[in-house]
Amino acid sequence: MRKRVLSGVKPSGEQAHIGNYFGAMRQFVELQETHENFIFVADYHALTTIHDGEALRQYTLEIATEHLAVGLDPEKTVLFRQSDVPEVAELAWVLGCVTPHGLLERAHAFKDARAKGLEVNAGLFNYPVLMAADILIYKSHLVPVGQDQKQHIEITRDIAEKFNRTFGKVFIVPQALISEETGVILGLDGRKMSKSYGNTIMLFEPEESIYKKVMRIVTDSTPLGHPLNPDKCTVFAFHRLFNPEGLEELRQRYLEGSIGYAEAKKWLFEKMMEKLRPLRERWAELRRQPEYVEQVLREGGEKARAVARETMREVRQAVGVGGLR
Repeated sequence: MRKRVLSGVKPSGEQAHIGNYFGAMRQFVELQETHENFIFVADYHALTTIHDGEALRQYTLEIATEHLAVGLDPEKTVLFRQSDVPEVAELAWVLGCVTPHGLLERAHAFKDARAKGLEVNAGLFNYPVLMAADILIYKSHLVPVGQDQKQHIEITRDIAEKFNRTFGKVFIVPQALISEETGVILGLDGRKMSKSYGNTIMLFEPEESIYKKVMRIVTDSTPLGHPLNPDKCTVFAFHRLFNPEGLEELRQRYLEGSIGYAEAKKWLFEKMMEKLRPLRERWAELRRQPEYVEQVLREGGEKARAVARETMREVRQAVGVGGLR
């Protein structure tokens, strides 16, 4: 029996970038070949910051389109909208009734918002409980996360164990699935690629825009004809992602000083577009078929809700609420 993998992606209105692709999206595509894959668009979670209903609906459709474009197959992955499974909100209330207040106060998102003096709404404070409900309601075994998100899974495990001790074993206690292969994806300035740093390359932005960004990747001032250090070069780091077959040749040319940064960047752009072009073509095709994307989400929601309903039947029976159905 395949283990079930669960992951959520929050719609923000911002396009996916290369860091998102290598850090998460590509992994989702690979996992659908070996696991039972559940991927949801976290529109309930987005309500903590997005208060425009029409915009949120559009963002949800866009992020689903992007994930289908990079290779998620509706025949292999249950891709759905979080809010199409209202049982998750019911479970969040039940879990909230066994979750210690202090556990939520230790959550990074809450602590960061409070430290910055931002307004903290109840949704943000209870965010980890809803996330736990997302994971537990589908009896998920594994949750792919970055190292910086590991705390969310630890909180989910604590909540699941507390519920199971209190009411009897209902939930699978999930494990974090952390990929160490890719490591940190660098941005144009050599820092971690992040929208907050403004150093991203978007997966689907115009080709000429990508070229301009590649050509302005920050490098040192080593003149043409002198050896370059591949291990401290952001351009070389990008080649690791897009040009693994040419990496040894590039390393040798770096060390012997027979290539300059401009040529290395042009070569990178060619390899980048070679890898991304099929994804970009699929994305453009899907954008012309919003009704198909909506159908995928709706059908995925029906599959996910069937699982959620059964879990909630067990939960209601365990805690003593509602009629058995």
